[in-house]
Amino acid sequence: MLAQSSTLIGLNVYTLAGISVGSVTDLIVDFDRMAIYGLYVEETNPELVEGGVAISIPYRMVKSIGEIVILKDFPPFVKVRGEDSSSLGS
Repeated sequence: MLAQSSTLIGLNVYTLAGISVGSVTDLIVDFDRMAIYGLYVEETNPELVEGGVAISIPYRMVKSIGEIVILKDFPPFVKVRGEDSSSLGS
């Protein structure tokens, strides 16, 4: 799998409902197991990910890979950790 992993870079990532998450910019690799651990997506869809920040998608969430990547499951909205919610809306 690792030998062909470079073909994943640049692929568009979609939810099962067909909503674009972003495109793969890098891979997170577990070298001990010689396996892909996750897909790194830098410019994400702000409708799905707060602020459109970069995220890592665990490889176990991938349903299929072809000309695009389709995810088995993706949360309706991903909030950024560490935000001080008391300052929002002030």
